[in-house]
Amino acid sequence: MKRIALWVGLWALGLTSFAQSVVPAPATSSASKYDPLALFHPLFNMQPGNDYRTGSGAPGPRYWQNRADYQINVTLDDQQNTISGEVTITYKNNSPEALPFLWLQLDQNAFSDTSRAAKTTPVTGGRFGNLGFAGGMTITSVTVEQDKNRFTATPYDITDTRMQIRLAQPVKPNGDAVRVKVAYSFKIPEYGSDRMGQLKRRDGIIYEIAQWYPRMCVYDDIEGWNVLPYLGAGEFYLEYGDYEYAVTVPWDHIVAGSGELLNPNEVLTAEQIKRLDQARKSDQTVIIRGKDEVTNANSRPKKSGTLTWRFRCQNSRDVAWASSRAFVWDAARMNLPSGKPALAQSVYPVESATADSWGRSTEYVKGCIEFYSKYLYEYTYPVATNVAGIVGGMEYPGIVFCDHKDKKDALWNVTDHEFGHNWFPMIVGNNERKFPWMDEGFNTFINTLSTANFNRGEYNRERGTMHDIAPALFYPVEPIMTIPDVQQARVLGILAYYKPGMGLKLLRDVILGPERFDFAFRTYFNRWAFKHPTPHDFFRSMEDAAGEDLGWFWRGFFYETWKLDQGVREVKYVDGSAEKGSLISIENLEKMAMPVTVEVTESNGKKGRINLPIEVWQRGGTWTFRYNSTSPLKTVVLDPDEKLPDVNEKNNIWRAEAQ
Repeated sequence: MKRIALWVGLWALGLTSFAQSVVPAPATSSASKYDPLALFHPLFNMQPGNDYRTGSGAPGPRYWQNRADYQINVTLDDQQNTISGEVTITYKNNSPEALPFLWLQLDQNAFSDTSRAAKTTPVTGGRFGNLGFAGGMTITSVTVEQDKNRFTATPYDITDTRMQIRLAQPVKPNGDAVRVKVAYSFKIPEYGSDRMGQLKRRDGIIYEIAQWYPRMCVYDDIEGWNVLPYLGAGEFYLEYGDYEYAVTVPWDHIVAGSGELLNPNEVLTAEQIKRLDQARKSDQTVIIRGKDEVTNANSRPKKSGTLTWRFRCQNSRDVAWASSRAFVWDAARMNLPSGKPALAQSVYPVESATADSWGRSTEYVKGCIEFYSKYLYEYTYPVATNVAGIVGGMEYPGIVFCDHKDKKDALWNVTDHEFGHNWFPMIVGNNERKFPWMDEGFNTFINTLSTANFNRGEYNRERGTMHDIAPALFYPVEPIMTIPDVQQARVLGILAYYKPGMGLKLLRDVILGPERFDFAFRTYFNRWAFKHPTPHDFFRSMEDAAGEDLGWFWRGFFYETWKLDQGVREVKYVDGSAEKGSLISIENLEKMAMPVTVEVTESNGKKGRINLPIEVWQRGGTWTFRYNSTSPLKTVVLDPDEKLPDVNEKNNIWRAEAQ
C-alpha cells in the first residue's frame, strides 16, 4: 500500500568507579518514569516453540501450510463496466485436521453500500471509504468436485466479505484436495478503497483490476480459518499457489498482468513483439507502444471484437491486472544476480508520458528491483509492471498501481515502495489483516536503503534526524501491535509504516550494526520465504541469527508506547582533579531505554567517545562511568549523531559553562 507521508517529512543501580565501588547510587532521579523490571521482564517473548514453529524462529519439522491453485476466465465489459466469469480453485489440505467446510474471501463485497466496510466508514469518507456505490459480487453458482467425482452444486453462505462452502464430506488431512468452481460477476467501482478502480483519460478508461475473484482464506496452525472481514485499512492474508488466468477485453485494449503473457502472438502486433525482444536486451527504456500510436488501430492485431489475453503466475499469493485502450507502453531489461531474464515495464496514459514523470517509470522499476534482488532475495517473477491510474499506490505480485499524476521523487518513492512489497508480503507472506507493520514497516525500512542507492542518491534527501522525528514516532497512543482497523486513521501511517520502519533502522544502525542486522534479516527472510510468519517468528529469528536478546526492544517499541528520554545528569572529577579522570553520570527518564554513545570534548581540544551497551540500564535508571580525561571537560554530549529517537534533546548536553 502507498507510503503514507504523515510525519515522514521530519526525518544503575551500582556506581562503578574506582573511587566509589561499594556505595550504591540512586536508581533513578525523582522525575524518572523508568522501571528496569518492566523493560527487562524475563518472561516476555517466552512462549514455547513447537514442531510447527520453533523457539529459534524457524519453521519447525512439521510446519505445514495449505495451497490454492487458480484457473480464472473473465470478461471485461467496458460498456457496463463489469467483470464476469468463473474461477476454479484446487485447494490442498496439508493440515493435520479434516476440514468439513471452506472459507473464501469475497473482497468486492466491501464495495457495496450495505457492507460492513460502508457502515464503518465515517460520513466524511476517507482513503478506504466505501460510500454510495452499490457494488459487490453476484454469485451465480458454486460447485465442488471431491474424490474425482463430477462437479456438483454445494450449499454456501455469504456473510459480508466471507463465503462458507459446506462440503458433502470433509477434506481429509495431510494432502487431500478439493476443487471449487464459482461463477460470478461484479460492477467495477470507480474508486475501490485505493486498491482498484477506473480512471477516465482522453483516450479511454484505465481499469485497474484487483480483488477480482473469490479467494481462499488462510487456514493455519495459529487460529485455523482466518476470517477477519475486509473493511479497507487491513489488507490481505493469502495462500500460495499457481495461477493461470485469461481476460477477454475489447480489441483495442492493452492488458498488463501479474506473471508471464502466454499468447503474445495473438494479442500483439509483429512490431510490438520485435520491440519487446529489443527491450529484453536493453538497459535503456524501449518504447513498445508510443504516444503517437495510442489511437492508431494498426497498433492492435485486429480491428473489431475482443481479444483474450492469457497469463501464468507461479508460486504466487495473488494476481492483478490492468486494461485500457489509452496505454502507452515501454520496457527494459532487469539485471538479476543469477542472470535470469526479467523485464521491467510501465503502462500509462499520454497525459502522463513526460520526461519528468512516467517517462522514467521503467528506470525506477529497474533500479529498486535490482537493488532488492541483491540485498535480500532475487525477484521471483518474469515481469514487473508499473501501472498509472486512479490508485495512489497499491501492490500485487509482479504488478503495482501508482498515481498517474506523480512526478520526479514522488513517482520514485511510490514505485520503490510498491515494488518493495514484492518482498514483503508477496514472498514473505505475513498476515496483513492483523500485522501490517510486518510488510509496510519492513518495506518502509528497505526503501531507505534503496533510495540511498538509486542513481547515486538522486532522491536521497535529508528528512531529519531521529531527534527530529521522535515526536512523530511517539505521537500515537496505540502501540504498533494494533490491528489496522482498530488504529485511528490519522496514525495508521506512523504505526504501520514509519515507526516500525524506523525501529528496524535503530536495530541496524545502533543496536546490532549493519553486518549483524543484515545477516539476521536475510536469515529471517530465507526461513519464511513463501510461508506465513507471525511476529514471534520474526522476533525469534532476529535474536537467533544476531545472537542478541532483544526482548526489551520488542516490548518497549512494538508492544508498548514507551518513550525514550536519556540525558547527562552530572560530571565530577576523581579526587577533584580532571587530570585523574572524570566521572560522568547519565540517566534514563522515560520507560524506554537504548544503548548509549557519549562524546566528550576536553578544554584542551581532545575528543573521545564512549559506547555503552543496553545492559547499563538493567539495574536502574542512572549509570556512572569513568572517562580518562587529561584536562577539564568542556562538553559531554549523549547521542552526538542523533541516531536515537530521544524526545527531549535539551538534557543531552552538559556544558562546563553551566556548572
